[in-house]
Amino acid sequence: MTRTRAGLAVVAAAGALALAGVAVESQENQRMETLADVERALEELSNQGRWGADDELGAANFITPAKRKQAAALVQEGVSVSLAHDIVQEEAVDATTILNREVIRISETGGSDRLQYTGSYHGVIHSHLDAIDCHILVDGRGHTGATFEEIEATGGCPKGSIHALRDGIVTRGVLYDATLLPGKATAGGWLELGTPIRKADLEALEEIQGVRAESGDVILLHTGRWIRRAALGPWPSSDGVAGYHADVAYFLKEREIAFIGHDMSTDVSPHGIPGARFPLHQLALVSLGVGIFDNLDFGPAAELARRLGRYEFLFTAAPLRIQEGMGSPMNPIATF
Repeated sequence: MTRTRAGLAVVAAAGALALAGVAVESQENQRMETLADVERALEELSNQGRWGADDELGAANFITPAKRKQAAALVQEGVSVSLAHDIVQEEAVDATTILNREVIRISETGGSDRLQYTGSYHGVIHSHLDAIDCHILVDGRGHTGATFEEIEATGGCPKGSIHALRDGIVTRGVLYDATLLPGKATAGGWLELGTPIRKADLEALEEIQGVRAESGDVILLHTGRWIRRAALGPWPSSDGVAGYHADVAYFLKEREIAFIGHDMSTDVSPHGIPGARFPLHQLALVSLGVGIFDNLDFGPAAELARRLGRYEFLFTAAPLRIQEGMGSPMNPIATF
């Protein structure tokens, strides 16, 4: 009997070592340092075709009716906070495209104005959501298979456009406050330009904040971008962006994340991967079908989350119903 137990112990130890080897190998396979790493990940993480040839929702399919009910049950205080920044109407070094708001009629009975962006709302200043297709392509093709030629011929996004989300996004939001990471934040409350937040950092924040991302969630990264801008003024993105490292794509896949958000343009810059162009945008949108919220503002939500000691909430967002649109300006709401 003792000999049998000893044998089992040897087998168990061998199994543990084997599992440890697999873990090390898995971690090694999640390296994201070269263009070859990005290209490999584009293939191995792909959700293309996962929900059928006609699907236009991508990872938003992870948001089930049960998920929405779970998210609604998170509301305890009944306090809502905007997750967007005021729409910028004055040009700056980071705002070459602005909203032109013009009063076109005024009388004693009332008035009306016209709202028009002077260029694209995409970029590094306006709070918006990227559609999973057409805005970012890899080798001329998007997540749903729409090609460069089809987009050009259509004059819009023929499949996987923002219109697919016309019924809105209702799910659980999880705020990752990167300013809580030891040694990361400045005294002013923001991350230095070019600071990468990796998969391991998100996992560390889950321990610090007592929360864990699950299937169908929206994950949101607070780096203090708007706090820095208010204190030091605007800066060109070429000077650097604190943001997600490309290896976060593995976190998105493992946790079945529906959407990802950031307070600037999502990808850390410089990203340190020679030859790659917006690697996390490519991996999230084209491979995983994960929509991206850019240039959100988490300052008020982060303050409330710290006060409540709770970093999960009901997340709601509704893009404009733009047929063949490649995205939409947004004002998402967190309700605690």
